[in-house]
Amino acid sequence: MNSKIVIYHVFTRLFGNTNTNNKPWGTIEENGVGKFADFTKKALDEIKDLGVTHIWFTGVPHHAVINDYTEIGISNDDPDVVKGRAGSPYAVKDYYNVSPDLAKDPAKRLKEFKSLIDRTHKADMKVIIDIVPNHVARKYEGKTNPKGVSDFGFGDDTSIEYQKDNNFYYIPGTEFKTPQWRDGYVPLGGNTPHLSYTELEEIPAKWTGNGSRSPQPDMNDWYETVRINYGVRPDGRLDFDMLPNDFGEKDHEEHFNYWKKRVVPSSWRKFRDVALYWMEMGVDGFRYDMAEMVPVEFWSYMNSSIKMKNPDAFIMAEVYNPDLYRTYIYKGKMDYLYDKVDFYDGLKHIMKGYGWSDHLPVVQNGLQDIEHNMLHFLENHDEQRIASPEFVGNAEIGRPAMVVSATIGTSPTMIYFGQEVGEPAAEHAGFGSPSRTSIFDYIGVPHHQRWVNNKKFDGGQSTPKEALLRDFYKRLLNFTINSEALMGAYREIHFYNKEITENYNHRVLSYVRWSENQKLIVVSNFDVNDHFAFDLKLPVDLMKTWELKEGSYPLKDALYGHTNSLRIENGEGHVAIKLNPLESFIFELKS
Repeated sequence: MNSKIVIYHVFTRLFGNTNTNNKPWGTIEENGVGKFADFTKKALDEIKDLGVTHIWFTGVPHHAVINDYTEIGISNDDPDVVKGRAGSPYAVKDYYNVSPDLAKDPAKRLKEFKSLIDRTHKADMKVIIDIVPNHVARKYEGKTNPKGVSDFGFGDDTSIEYQKDNNFYYIPGTEFKTPQWRDGYVPLGGNTPHLSYTELEEIPAKWTGNGSRSPQPDMNDWYETVRINYGVRPDGRLDFDMLPNDFGEKDHEEHFNYWKKRVVPSSWRKFRDVALYWMEMGVDGFRYDMAEMVPVEFWSYMNSSIKMKNPDAFIMAEVYNPDLYRTYIYKGKMDYLYDKVDFYDGLKHIMKGYGWSDHLPVVQNGLQDIEHNMLHFLENHDEQRIASPEFVGNAEIGRPAMVVSATIGTSPTMIYFGQEVGEPAAEHAGFGSPSRTSIFDYIGVPHHQRWVNNKKFDGGQSTPKEALLRDFYKRLLNFTINSEALMGAYREIHFYNKEITENYNHRVLSYVRWSENQKLIVVSNFDVNDHFAFDLKLPVDLMKTWELKEGSYPLKDALYGHTNSLRIENGEGHVAIKLNPLESFIFELKS
């Protein structure tokens, strides 16, 4: 990649919903729902202008829902195995179609999604959708499968727990039972839906998505889903060929050729075919849910097939075990993994006031060989909103963290829709609790809705504070996608200054980024209350690398245009810094 990638992660059903009713467990009629069509040319242009290169449309594949779509041949789902009123996007019911809730005309939903792909491409952005390889909805049912495609589970031998080519694991001689509800939980909040539905009959019971082998999973299990079998026996032994140890160094073509000569489990082929189908439709890449729950050999097979079709396909995944990062990148052929466990979690502690900025350069240095592959974010659908009281209760505290997240590495940056206007996720939507924007219910997203402004997408109802925050994100993200230095070299100057610079401490962070034609000095103040004034120092050897002689060089801040100067004295660089609380500078050296 020649320039930074910025991903706009958007929950598709919530983006264009202008209904502000927000009744807990509200129906689609009561609380409204956004549609594919809401991503108009104007909406997409505004997203693009924010500094975005890729849109991840979350919740597109047809997942289990409560609405009655029997008229177009979709069976109703049992509310006992659907989370929330709108359903979890991670309980996919049909991989060859899209959610009927998202279409103006549910019968033409695939055509409407294809139009959205085309509009997004015209707006000069790439399209990413989810693939959830670890599990599917309990009542998987492909209604529009292409010729020759059979459903997950079709042809399984259900009389035995495991067989290599079974798509599911079974518990012979048992019947699935819904969990014992506790703590006052009742499906749909106790509201009976106005539709006839049949209780799910699952005989024999299958293993649940998170691996529970009980015919009656616990209510905290992923009871709405069933586990996919990738050729892993119940005792953990593997029923497929292992990749040779040196395959981490080989390209996707060699991986592809390796699998071409081998027989792989049925589930592998089915998920590969799903990915190739969506690529044929125009999708540019995928985000994989819980990728580390699936063997890395499968990813080698899947991703090499994808890259053979489109070498530029974009592949990102959730892997939360740092010990596995390199395995999934090199052997699994992943492009990008969430940098959650070290980087995001470290930033979160700093934002909350008790973490030290010292942690971040240590993390970054430890990942230098794979830093490009570690995707940075401050919000996504799984994490708390910055502005929620459960996180820090103030979106402004995200400013320095966002600058650092977006500029410390060459890796992609992801933001979550509404983050740029300080969305606090205060709603009691139904399933789940405030602090995360609900992915299970029909709900309005108030700060974001003010920006949507009755689908004018112009921020017409935004408060001045929301507008200023969005302006900050726009300045920062647009700078990052146009900066050559941010795809170049990195060096922290934090510990050098912490040791010798008066008034500099662990609430501040500083580093430099540079390329042949651009040199940047980044300094951020994470503190909510403290001002800082100090003489920032740049080491002698760095100034030699930058080939700067004694004297003074003008600096200009890439965010808000503040001017400053870099003085070289006795070979060492000096910048007089005055930082307000939560302020950051990205100083560019002007030669």
